[in-house]
Amino acid sequence: MPRPQRRRFVPDFDPSHGDRALSETLDDIVIGRWQGVRDLLRDGGDDWARRTHRIRVLAHAAAGWSATRMWQDAEPASADAAVLRAATEVVGVFHRAIAAGHAPPRQGTGVGREHLDAAVRVCLDAASRHPADPMPWVSLLTVARLYEGGVPRRELRRWWDEMRRRDPYNVEGHVQLMRYHSARWHGSHGRMYDFARDAAGTAPPGSPLPVLVQVARAEEYRYVCDTAQGRAVRGFDQHWKHELAVTEIRRTWERWILLRADGPVPPQEVAELNYLAHAACHAGLHLEAGGLFVLLGDRAAHLPWAWTGDPATQFTAWRARLGVTG
Repeated sequence: MPRPQRRRFVPDFDPSHGDRALSETLDDIVIGRWQGVRDLLRDGGDDWARRTHRIRVLAHAAAGWSATRMWQDAEPASADAAVLRAATEVVGVFHRAIAAGHAPPRQGTGVGREHLDAAVRVCLDAASRHPADPMPWVSLLTVARLYEGGVPRRELRRWWDEMRRRDPYNVEGHVQLMRYHSARWHGSHGRMYDFARDAAGTAPPGSPLPVLVQVARAEEYRYVCDTAQGRAVRGFDQHWKHELAVTEIRRTWERWILLRADGPVPPQEVAELNYLAHAACHAGLHLEAGGLFVLLGDRAAHLPWAWTGDPATQFTAWRARLGVTG
């Protein structure tokens, strides 16, 4: 009797990362149905980490469709609709920048100041409609990157303080401000790492915030590769595996993975877990990387794998190399 063949592993890049209710709602957006979106956000309560993840994914899905505006037109008093509309507007202006083919703000983004200011007004309106929600402030920290020369320091600080007042350990908000401080946008590698390490050092046990350091390392890698334009960069072959990089991966493992609550990794932490797994693989920390792939299962994220090759090929190959099955 022939032995059954083992099913070939295929990574799942669904941005909902296992949030079944979110995945079903994404289908509603495609057909222009907003009622499912309303119900999802209404029933989600004040789990800000899960809500932030859901709104980000919904905003990216809704940016090319009319569902968000249809919802606001039908229920103009809805605070949830205003918050999602703000996030969608921010995604829209980033799409304009990408379509214009422009580099980050030091060379101009191809997005007019009036479009950025309009997105900011929509975000501030959402913040006034849903005072407890950190997401409008996360959206503001996101759009801040597109302003040529950045936004005034006092204004940026206010947006940051308002977000932290509502959700002090909001991972997405921290990621957005960290990117603002990066060399690609309005700062330097040093400022980016200082911000990431400070956040990691003050994070509560079991929080995913320590992974900001690995996100920063991936951002630096992308920036150096882009600016080198194929030229060899002295010492860059050690980027992922020099002593400090390895020490910081282990520190994130100890502060986040070893101290997190038992059970499956929630969907809102899967993207960050991919960053840690990617860093552990390239640093040669195979024991830690194998454990992270077990936690991930088949839940893959395009970034940061896309910055070092084909995401599906890398995710699958590393998983096989580490002997992870199931």
